[in-house]
Amino acid sequence: MKIALFGKSFNENFTDSFKMMFEVFARNNVEVHIYEPFYDFLIREVNFKPPVDVNFSGYHDLDKEVAYFFSIGGDGTFLDAATIVRDSGIPLVGINCGRLGFMADIAQDEIPQALHDIFDEKFIIEDRNLLELITSQNGLFDEFNYALNEFTVHKKDSASMITIHTYLNNEYLNSYWADGLIIATPTGSTAYSLSVGGPILIPNTQNFIISPISPHNLTVRPIVVPNYHEITLRVEGRCDSYLASLDSRSANFESSVELKIRRSDFQIRVLKLKTHSFYGTLRNKLMWGVDKRN
Repeated sequence: MKIALFGKSFNENFTDSFKMMFEVFARNNVEVHIYEPFYDFLIREVNFKPPVDVNFSGYHDLDKEVAYFFSIGGDGTFLDAATIVRDSGIPLVGINCGRLGFMADIAQDEIPQALHDIFDEKFIIEDRNLLELITSQNGLFDEFNYALNEFTVHKKDSASMITIHTYLNNEYLNSYWADGLIIATPTGSTAYSLSVGGPILIPNTQNFIISPISPHNLTVRPIVVPNYHEITLRVEGRCDSYLASLDSRSANFESSVELKIRRSDFQIRVLKLKTHSFYGTLRNKLMWGVDKRN
């Protein structure tokens, strides 16, 4: 079996758990491929030279026969891992050594049992929809114009608000006078969109959420729309350019550029342990419904 390891860094209190993972890999005759910058971090900062077979630097040299792609870090690292896995169909496994760990939901003390369950194929695979951004501006996210969580358009500074004219399948929806606008997937419904008052969606629902950021109108609220609709945005304001973000990646775009968002033609496969559930994660990590009277 081949597996891939991806990460950026971790604190020293995770070192023993990380080394233990390699002991489990060795006992199961696993061929380990590792992200090259992560390998360099391990040698330079952890003083650990992991026994690996192959180094890779991105999507193009990732062996597509890898069975599982392990993301070592937090949710931000998990999103970065999705930009490497892309349409390969390799399941993503999130090992949490960060803070919240909503998508990277295997905690440090769960790793031994989690690896045992994974190698015994005691898990489920969830297919997560992404959104695709299409623009007329060359160089705007050309390498990977997709997002697992959300697309966001922002104003670039603390100047006046911007107006985002929004259309669904070319039918006019609304003009948002706000600091920005978020188009979120169900996966992203518990991220940035949630922080501005957007609803929580179950991961496999076929929808997008349109959530304004600090709208200057009390009657404007987030709206859920089918993800088979194409969303078109035209931004107007006092600046010549604005900021667009796909998950954690940002780029400037010209005010004349039209932005189109639609459901991607591929999905990210996410491995989930049978002992974990979305509703349990909401209660335990987002403290959803927590009340001292319960």
